[in-house]
This record gives sequence, C-alpha cells and structure tokens, in this order.
Amino acid sequence: MQNWPITPDDVRGAQKMLAGVARVTPMQSSRHLSGVAGTPVHLKCENLQRTGSFKLRGAYLRIAGLLPVERAAGVVAASAGNHAQGVALAAALLGVRSTVFMPVAAPLPKVAATREYGAEVRLHGANVDQALRAAREYADATGAVFIHPFDHWDVITGQATVGLEILEQCPEVRTVLVGTGGGGLLAGVAIAIKALRPDVRVIGVQAAAAAAYPLSLAAGRPVALERFATMADGIMVGRPGDIPFEVVSSLADGVRTVSEDALSRALLVGLERLKLVVEPAGAAPIAALLSEPGAFDGPVVGVLSGGNIDPQLMQRVLRHGLAAAGRYLSLRVRLADRPGALAGLLGVLTRVDANVLDVAHVRIDPQLGLTEVEVDLHLETKGPEHCAAVIGELREDGYVVSR
Repeated sequence: MQNWPITPDDVRGAQKMLAGVARVTPMQSSRHLSGVAGTPVHLKCENLQRTGSFKLRGAYLRIAGLLPVERAAGVVAASAGNHAQGVALAAALLGVRSTVFMPVAAPLPKVAATREYGAEVRLHGANVDQALRAAREYADATGAVFIHPFDHWDVITGQATVGLEILEQCPEVRTVLVGTGGGGLLAGVAIAIKALRPDVRVIGVQAAAAAAYPLSLAAGRPVALERFATMADGIMVGRPGDIPFEVVSSLADGVRTVSEDALSRALLVGLERLKLVVEPAGAAPIAALLSEPGAFDGPVVGVLSGGNIDPQLMQRVLRHGLAAAGRYLSLRVRLADRPGALAGLLGVLTRVDANVLDVAHVRIDPQLGLTEVEVDLHLETKGPEHCAAVIGELREDGYVVSR
C-alpha cells in the first residue's frame, strides 16, 4: 500500500483534538434497510453532527493548524452550505475571522446558519465551482487563508475520524458506503479504514447527474464535467480534488451512482422508516442500498453525511419521492361528456380507495370525439400494487386510461 501523509496515529491525534468540538455521532441500525439489503445495515449519523454535517471535523483541524500570522489574516472558504457552516463555526471557536462564498442558489437555511455562526457570507456564482474561484481570488487579494472543502491533507485527516469511529462502533463491518462530491470524506474514511482493516470495502456513492468520479477514474486523472445538476447540493461538485482523487483511485473499492428518483426515495425512507432528517447528499448511501439490493457484503455501514435541507426543497423532494415510490398516480381517462359521467368515474375511484388530489377536464383535443371529454386525475395511492389495481379497475369498467 502506498505511504500516505496520514497515518492511523495522525487520525487518532485528530480525534483527540476534535474532542469537545465535534460529536462522536451515533451508529443506528436499520431493520428496514437490513431487510432490503439482505444483510445487517447500520447508519453513521453525521446528520446529527454539530452544524448538521461531518464538515466541522476537517474545517476545525485545518484552521487549528494555522500559524498565528495566518489566523490573523482570517480565512475564506466556498461551499453550498455544509462546509460553509463547518468553517464558520470552527473559525468562531478558534477566534478567527471568516468569509464564505456560497452559490446564489444556496439553500436559505444554510446561508442563514453560516451567518449565525459568525461568517461574512458572499453569494456568488451558480455552483460550488464558481464560488471556489471567487474565494481563491479573494484569498489572493486579501491574504486570507483559503480553506478548501476537500483538497487538503488536514481536511482529509479530520474527515478520517469518521472512519475511525466506524471501526470502533461497528468492528464487524464489511462494507462502508460514503456519499461523494469532491472526495474528501471518501478519501479520509478509506485511509483510516484500509490502514486498520484492509478487508473492509469502502465504496463512494455519487448522484448520476453530477458524477465526476466514474469518468475521472476511467481516465486515470481528475476530469471536470461540462454540465452537472442534482438535488444533492452537498455532493454537486464538477471535478474531483487532486488529493482525494489520488487516494480514492488507490484505496476505494469503486464509486457507484444513483438517480434523482433513488435519492428522493431514500429521503422518504429516512423520514418514514428511520425517523431521521437527511439531506439528499446524506441519503446517497441509502439510495445505493435501495437501488442495488443484495449488492453489498454485510454488515454494511452507510455514512449519512448531512442533514441540512431547505424545507421547501424537502417538500419538493418528498413529493418526487412519493411519486417515485408509487404513492402518487397521474392518469388521463376518457369518458362521455354528459351529466353524471364524472360522478361515475369518481365512484370507481372510491371503490378502489384512491384519494383524488386534483381533477381537470380536457375538452380541446383533435383526437376527442364531439361527445367525449378527457379528465386528468392526480391520485394519492398506497404503492405500485395499488396503482396497478386502480388502473385495472378503471379498465374493467370500460374506461380508456393512459398514464
């Protein structure tokens, strides 16, 4: 194995430095996910960490290691929200002035929390990569120390303490799933775990719509995506960090991708079955388990990396997740344009226990006859089997149905 600048002793030292600053987050087992995966599943709840994510670990270690003259110059960072909050709190705890650049569309709760922790927030750019460029320019112009969210050994060492805690809390672990953006958490966890338990598989999980790692691993070097967008803003990074990529390409056992639908379903499972508020990036390991049941040797530990989610985004994602899970059904039904026809249709839906959320008539369509009308229906259902039963019952009653 390659010799890295980080040793297990370094990680243990970081763990001591973080004592009283970062929480040792709980490890929670999940009967539901264990049933899906066919093996015991445990969840490392970094969504319950101070600031709502693992980012405090690396940010604090990085700032704590600065020289007095560097601290006096202040620090600057860029983030969609989690690293921003980690830097803001770490800087405040260490008495260092902080400035944070965040994308213009960063979730409002993350922006507000970053300000409350004491940072000066500047909104710039459409994504993290553009905010990063602005933060670097600010550092060059002012002399402030740039605190990179993932591309620095101190930051990676701080994140590696998550891996150490996993081994302490679940020594029987066989596979660890880690949501991955730039790769700092994945690299840190891989270094900590592989140094002590090389038999444990460490696998990254990326949103398919912002998956720079599979492309980069295939090319053998970090490759920047031309376009990327995902609801999982915490891992929406267009290019792997140079240092994390070096570690991940050597130590990690692959990087999987998950769809937006899978992320939505994972968020829903987090609320309904796990009783945990998890942001889409933090739900990536759950999405991987739901997308590939039985694909991972157990016991499996999924790192829930963050829980900072905008309530408005949660509302949209939950609606999407319910639809993806078959809990909403949208239909177009053709019927005669006469009094009582709609009542008859609604009677069938009542018989199959489908809750009608919305009804709209469509009368202007060249494919409709003079005495026909179509009705757009949005229904609340109990899952895929119920959806099939609703459609079957309507067709059995003679209705022409399209989804």
